[in-house]
Amino acid sequence: MTDKRTADQAEQGNTIKDPDNWVTGGEPMTGAQRSYLHTLAEEAHVEVEDELTKAEASKKIDELREETGKGS
Repeated sequence: MTDKRTADQAEQGNTIKDPDNWVTGGEPMTGAQRSYLHTLAEEAHVEVEDELTKAEASKKIDELREETGKGS
């Protein structure tokens, strides 16, 4: 059994946040982001920068997923 506070926290945990509001969004992109970004860029026949932040990489990944038809 869960109380209201636990249920509210679980609901907030599943909320998709705007990358501009990420606490760590200004940090360098992760290795996983870099790998996926380069895979998508190759499929889309575009160049991407290597020095993106986590937030910038996330937005670019979303953009390229749409462009390559891999978006949800």
